[in-house]
Amino acid sequence: MHGTTTYFVYLLQCADNTYYCGYTTNLLKRIGSHNTSKVGAKYTRSRRPVVLKHAENFTSRGDALKREYQIKKLSHEEKAKLCTTKITKKLL
Repeated sequence: MHGTTTYFVYLLQCADNTYYCGYTTNLLKRIGSHNTSKVGAKYTRSRRPVVLKHAENFTSRGDALKREYQIKKLSHEEKAKLCTTKITKKLL
């Protein structure tokens, strides 16, 4: 579909074994900025490198934000389990 924006909710594992969850419309660019940018998320700047562990895509910004909120509420163990689930949606 032309002109449709895809929103990605992603879960990164940081070098200190913590997790960071966010959303973006450009997954590859955003992961790159987490690892290199001086203006990226403050949380990940001191915990580099970060590695993409899980991602889901949505056609609605609202749905993406709801899912981001759900993931952020998960415990560390629940986030680790989420990282082992197979991603079946198209990511890129």
